[in-house]
Amino acid sequence: MTGMRERQKHERGARILNAATALFRNQGFEAAHIDQIAEIAGVSVGTLYNYHRNKGDLLMVIVAIEVADVLEAGEALIANPPHSVEAALNALVFSYYDHSLVYLDKAMWRHAIAIATTQPSGPSGAAYGALDRALADQVTAMVRRLQAMGLVRADVGAGAVGEIAFNNLDRMFLSFVRSDDMDLPRLRAEVGAQHRALALILGG
Repeated sequence: MTGMRERQKHERGARILNAATALFRNQGFEAAHIDQIAEIAGVSVGTLYNYHRNKGDLLMVIVAIEVADVLEAGEALIANPPHSVEAALNALVFSYYDHSLVYLDKAMWRHAIAIATTQPSGPSGAAYGALDRALADQVTAMVRRLQAMGLVRADVGAGAVGEIAFNNLDRMFLSFVRSDDMDLPRLRAEVGAQHRALALILGG
């Protein structure tokens, strides 16, 4: 009986997230209402609030699902990376970028970033910061792996390089999200050129 209740709870939670994702995409984050999400998900508004405090909380959970997917894929890349700094950084960072529009569109990302920026100490802002930290740590892990493979100079601080690479990919993602004209191929091309320059420095 307990197992059935847990399954039902999980299914309701999934329906709520699917409904919110669809509504945010089709109608826009600001225009979407909690009661609409609940209706589409087939739950009461009260039930929805048992899962999420507000729309911002819902959006951050969607972001968290997106990041969880790319972190899992990133672990596999770190375990068996391409045998060049440029190719390895491209593989990891491009996997982040390519997955970024699976659950969210640019408008949803703008709202998520705005919430994290304006409410840095709140639950949603703190959650976004933790996700950023996890991504930064994974980029650093890739640099350490490449260093262990002898592809990055031994005298280079892997932690500092990882932070630099993450800060750059994050800044470029912000440029991508803010511009309706910038597409993924252009983002990849610009960041790839930056990785090429970084690889020349790191390889010595």
